[in-house]
Amino acid sequence: MVFDHVLGADQTKRDVWDRPYNKDDMFHEPFVMFGYLGAITEKIEFTTGVLILGQRQTGLVAKQAAEVDVLTGGRLRLGIGIGWNEVEYEVLGQSFSNRGRRSEEQFDLLRQLWTKETVNFDGRYHKVTDAGINPLPIQRPIPIWLGGGEDRVIKRIGEMSDGWFPQFQPDSAGQEKLAQMRSMPLKPAGTQTISGSKAGYLRNRQAGRLGENSRFLG
Repeated sequence: MVFDHVLGADQTKRDVWDRPYNKDDMFHEPFVMFGYLGAITEKIEFTTGVLILGQRQTGLVAKQAAEVDVLTGGRLRLGIGIGWNEVEYEVLGQSFSNRGRRSEEQFDLLRQLWTKETVNFDGRYHKVTDAGINPLPIQRPIPIWLGGGEDRVIKRIGEMSDGWFPQFQPDSAGQEKLAQMRSMPLKPAGTQTISGSKAGYLRNRQAGRLGENSRFLG
């Protein structure tokens, strides 16, 4: 599992910076890393945990993900989030304020680009006219998992995703989120596959609660 963090802010130049990452934290670019790892492995699967979709161009993500899926023989799972870092959105030329709404359209366009030779798409944020990517991925479509725990995110997970990276602790609040997810009415594209997040895993391992976390998620 690889995190997506393109640019880090210099916290010393900001009055308040209570975010988990800054310019001193190093992250490799996920698709480049997976292309390298795919060439030297045969069985392990690759997952972004998570890729910040809203700050990237949808057509380029579709192409990059498809290429990794081809090079790895269908071993990619695309974990997606909408992000929190306004600095990255600003530098990458994407709107931070509409990232949630825009991501919903991005999911639809990604799946079309992964499953059709040519696409016609006329949305609020994207337009594609008789165009497509080549090669198409091995998996058609590549599985999309979403990360997060806000109510709007959980709704998107139930309606649009193939799985969920939850972000909470094994306590009463986390139990409520888990129950909320499991009670969601699912559309055909959605599932209720759940995976523990890496951050939660590390926190609970350090606190000696890994077994508890596993039982909590079932």
